[in-house]
Amino acid sequence: MVQGTTSDAGKSTVVAGLCRVLARAGVAVAPFKPQNMALNSAVTVDGGEIGRAQALQAQAAGLAPHTDMNPVLLKPSSDIGAQVIIHGRARMDLDARAYHAYKPQAMAAVLESHGRLERAYDVVLVEGAGSPAEVNLRDRDIANMGFAERVDCPVVLVADIDRGGVFAHLVGTLDCLSDSERARVKGFVINRFRGDIALLQPGLDWLAARTGKPVFGVLPYLHGLHLDAEDAIASAQVARRDGQALRVVVPVLPRISNHTDFDALRAHPDVNLQFIGPGRPMPPADLVILPGSKSVRADLAFLRANGWDHALLRHLRYGGKLLGICGGMQMLGRRIHDPDGREGPAGSSDGLGLLDFDTTLAPEKQLRRVHGELAAGGAAVAGYEIHLGVTQGPALARPALWLAEGEAGAGRRPDGAVSEDGQVMATYVHGLFDQPDACGALLRWAGLAHAGGVDLDALREASIDRLAASMAEHLDLRAMLAPLAATAPVPGG
Repeated sequence: MVQGTTSDAGKSTVVAGLCRVLARAGVAVAPFKPQNMALNSAVTVDGGEIGRAQALQAQAAGLAPHTDMNPVLLKPSSDIGAQVIIHGRARMDLDARAYHAYKPQAMAAVLESHGRLERAYDVVLVEGAGSPAEVNLRDRDIANMGFAERVDCPVVLVADIDRGGVFAHLVGTLDCLSDSERARVKGFVINRFRGDIALLQPGLDWLAARTGKPVFGVLPYLHGLHLDAEDAIASAQVARRDGQALRVVVPVLPRISNHTDFDALRAHPDVNLQFIGPGRPMPPADLVILPGSKSVRADLAFLRANGWDHALLRHLRYGGKLLGICGGMQMLGRRIHDPDGREGPAGSSDGLGLLDFDTTLAPEKQLRRVHGELAAGGAAVAGYEIHLGVTQGPALARPALWLAEGEAGAGRRPDGAVSEDGQVMATYVHGLFDQPDACGALLRWAGLAHAGGVDLDALREASIDRLAASMAEHLDLRAMLAPLAATAPVPGG
């Protein structure tokens, strides 16, 4: 199990890299995260949803993502409440106190999935959540040491040196653990180092002497990795280019979801992608994209409170293009109805009124992997749908996409809408820019002449390979993976 001293210490990337290392060595390996809290999710082959990081780790292991890889997913809908997804399906909405009481049932789901993976694979690589040093969450813990103790799993502790205070993070984390938990930690990995390793060595020697535990290695800071973010929008990944680049703006809503939709745009050499946060005016743009949202009506109110609704109208008056994805699509319509209070207080809200349709949030979430083509030009599209909304109205007679439907994709169904003047487009499909042909076609629609696409999957594969190569070079894999030797061949390091 890979645990971290903090959130974003590098747990997800370490597990992804180890999955690739082991898979290359011929080991049947699967990733596993007992509990994840994230608004970036992926649709699995068995028709559920899991955290985006586990889908990336599955790719690193050469597997299709499955709900057993992340049996408990929490999708925050407020600061104190979240939708609880068990084995890929939304079960309930609970506040923090109620979820704490529910954890024994959640643990049963976790153990069920972990047992299935253990029986099917030589090795299961487990990712923790946050930090095991959060002593207020120790009771009924299912995400870190509570799980490790339950299944008797050895632990590697990862810390991010780029944050500063790495030795305090590691020693302090150990100090917060119980004796049995402390014994379970077999050693450390220090992540995101830049500099002369010789200057770090005295600290590594002190750490080993102080704790009695080895440092398995120091991983360098790898720039330019194209890996799916678990949740937070990393400013270091945002492209900021001048000159003739297409200007793309994405408002950051409080409950923005699946912002991995824009990873291909981050990587595109001819796109200047900007995320704008609260209190910031919307800058001049060629294309504005309204992203997905876990709480569409609340996020729409936030958009209006920041004056971005007026900015969007000004953007359209000056000839700019506007794209809404999933929740962003729903915002573009006339009305959004939530009669059962699925995403907040029951009620209805006026949409932006830019497309002639209404949306009603329904009890059953739509979860499907899809493929098809753009209605204009026929460029190939592949992605996924995750939404509660059912949208109806005259604007849907001008669809944005045609998606394959029925046995072997023999039929097709429309998705989304395009305004009569061609300036506004809406779709329920996430991953719209991930296919190079569709990416190029959409950028040309937005005003980038002769635009090509970015092969995001190839970039992701190359990044996973870089990560695995770095681990093979800088980690003592034989020592670090020694507990696996009884069940699988252990690569040298």
